[in-house]
Amino acid sequence: MANTLVQFRTEENVRLQAIQICEKLGIDLPTYLRMCVARLIQENGIPFSMNVNDVYENRALRAMKTASRIAEENGISDMSLEEINAEIAEARK
Repeated sequence: MANTLVQFRTEENVRLQAIQICEKLGIDLPTYLRMCVARLIQENGIPFSMNVNDVYENRALRAMKTASRIAEENGISDMSLEEINAEIAEARK
């Protein structure tokens, strides 16, 4: 589980706009920030762009929203990438 707090300051309107965009993408702001850090490390650079204009309500997005909701309900939405990979490896045994 994550045990380090990372904080930064931003204007309230920027924070609210970011939250709204994340909600349209089916995630929350902390999840997005964890995704960014994990991918930044994995790719050794900025690896992707996500635009609301490119997101349509489709099966993949619905599945991602459902998975996020289930993870939240089961208290596992803050698992690290390593913990997720360990769970997958265990399930494949």
